[in-house]
Amino acid sequence: MRAPTPPSPYAHPARLILILSLAPTVGLGIGRFAYALVLPDMRDSLAWSYSTAGFMNTINAAGYLVGALFASRVIQRFGLATSVRWSTLASVLSLALSAMSGNIVVLSFARLLVGLAAAVGFVGGGALAATIAQSRPERANFLLSLFYAGPGVGILSSGLIAPFVLQGFGEGSWWIVWWVMTLLAVIMTLPLWFAPFHADAAASRVARTKFAIRPVLIYLTGYFLFGAGYIAYMTFMIAYVRDGGGGAVAQSAFWSLIGISAFVTPWVWRRVLAFDRGGLATTIILGVNALGASLPIFGHSPLLLAVSALVFGVAFFAVVGSTTAFVRFNYPPDAWPTAIAAMTIAFGIGQTLGPIVVGAITDAVGSLSVALNVSAAMLVLGAALSALQRKVRP
Repeated sequence: MRAPTPPSPYAHPARLILILSLAPTVGLGIGRFAYALVLPDMRDSLAWSYSTAGFMNTINAAGYLVGALFASRVIQRFGLATSVRWSTLASVLSLALSAMSGNIVVLSFARLLVGLAAAVGFVGGGALAATIAQSRPERANFLLSLFYAGPGVGILSSGLIAPFVLQGFGEGSWWIVWWVMTLLAVIMTLPLWFAPFHADAAASRVARTKFAIRPVLIYLTGYFLFGAGYIAYMTFMIAYVRDGGGGAVAQSAFWSLIGISAFVTPWVWRRVLAFDRGGLATTIILGVNALGASLPIFGHSPLLLAVSALVFGVAFFAVVGSTTAFVRFNYPPDAWPTAIAAMTIAFGIGQTLGPIVVGAITDAVGSLSVALNVSAAMLVLGAALSALQRKVRP
């Protein structure tokens, strides 16, 4: 695909990208990650095993993978801005569906739908954000990182709300949380419909391009491992905190710290994201992410868990941003949407396999600590492989 060129420079690129970041805020920050907050109550109320709980995120990730596979076609047909807007609306509908039934088939469909919609919004939003950022080349990396900090808003807001809703309404109130999350998502979706992205005017000029996998196979493998490794942490850490005696305040504080850390991501990593040296930026950031994921292995200390959340969060959002920076440095603008989609597919395969595998391991050994060990190991290996990636030759 060829990234559309705006007819004139964007007057307020930072503002537009912040509005655009509401798409992954709804699709990922709330649609995917808020599940971890209600998982313990859903698991108790609906008598789920850890494998079933993991399956719900696996099917969400499967939807994300399918969405990534078809994102290019959707964007080609409808344009960047329209694809982002309607996919975000679909995410909102899936949240409402999650609140309507405890039936595993209905919930599975809702998780599948939000995964599919989030991927289209993420790929389209990432390409549109890269296009807007290019209107200020000297600040492009910083502007682009604003988009990837978006899910942190969803994580922070859901972390401040969900645990206390569960505490206030008692056991079995998971469906009330989903209704509250739906209302929050509706509010966040509104600005997307009125922002002047004017990208659809160029939709007719979008064309497909081929993407060669071999030159970046090792990088894609590292990103696959990131997808498989991070999802275990984000799926089961609230259960881990609760098992260690953490109540609503502790759970909210832990989850909110992950979200808060996203707000400093653009400033912490802007120099690293400017590295035009193959996979080096991804290696550094993913290594820090692995460090954060490994800390809970050493205990349930509140201080340890707080540091883990902050370190994991500040790197987690930046890993995804580093792949888009890699695409910008190694491919022409024509290939950005296709290349971003390829990265998203590798990521999607990893996070599809991760939850169900880690859930099965947890059921087999009866310990979440073992699952977190496996998660951290995959992140370390992903960082090591990314270090081997060199610049892509024209």
